[in-house]
Amino acid sequence: MLKINVIENVSNIARLDVGRSARRGTPEIIFAEGKTTEDLLKICSRMLEKDGRAIVSRFSEEQLTKVEDQFRSYEIEQAPHARLLVVKRPAFTQSKTGGRVGIITAGTVDLPVAEEAAIVAREIGCQTFLEADAGVAGIHRLVEPLTGMVKNNVDCLIVVAGREGALPTVVAGLVDIPIIAVPTSSGYGYGGKGQAALMAMLQACSLGLSVVNIDSGIAAGVVAAQIANRVAKARNSAQLKASRFSDGRRRSSQLQQTSEKPMIPQRSTSARLRARHPVHREPQGHQHRHP
Repeated sequence: MLKINVIENVSNIARLDVGRSARRGTPEIIFAEGKTTEDLLKICSRMLEKDGRAIVSRFSEEQLTKVEDQFRSYEIEQAPHARLLVVKRPAFTQSKTGGRVGIITAGTVDLPVAEEAAIVAREIGCQTFLEADAGVAGIHRLVEPLTGMVKNNVDCLIVVAGREGALPTVVAGLVDIPIIAVPTSSGYGYGGKGQAALMAMLQACSLGLSVVNIDSGIAAGVVAAQIANRVAKARNSAQLKASRFSDGRRRSSQLQQTSEKPMIPQRSTSARLRARHPVHREPQGHQHRHP
């Protein structure tokens, strides 16, 4: 049954989809850009009241200061480079799904977008692995981060790149992991602001590569987490079945061993009685004769 009627009207300025986590497995994310600080605070307050968590993206310095001041008694996590903020009630906990998401950036300048993806995937229950500055200008730098992703058995890989956007195509040609490419607006001049990167990723020759919009770290994080969580669900189910099968075989083996134990012959009741009360018999040739 779809939970579609869980909506909170906030002062007639926003209709919050507070049931989104239950319905889709992904939380509502508050886009701060273009909102007044007063409206943003109202929306965050209602989200914290109903969901226990508010995720805010693309905020200004003024908005950040006001949010931190109003919610100082809450747990606040801010990304080092990204304009992404997570505010939680102290008792709020996010269950872990077992999904694993890897993120690789072409350059350090791509970290703000990569951190958006990483934090969003983590807030959807995934474990994340982030490696930066492994672009094609020094292609040998990719070996160690990509090897680590394979060893960590990530379920989905996000590759973030600007300028000519070549890194996702290279990675897609090397591994059998689903890849989400994210073009960033780090380029300049002709085809700059992410346009050349986006077009190159859309024209990628390597298969198994999907592309989101320019600077869309949040979109990439959501899609990657959904893929990883589905994989984790199947993996957990298979492990549970294997465990039950192993337990069943162990019990069957124990029963078989029990049935194969040698049976100790049981004496009859008359034999036991004779052992307790032996019958005295006269030896032959010595019978008593009556006079």
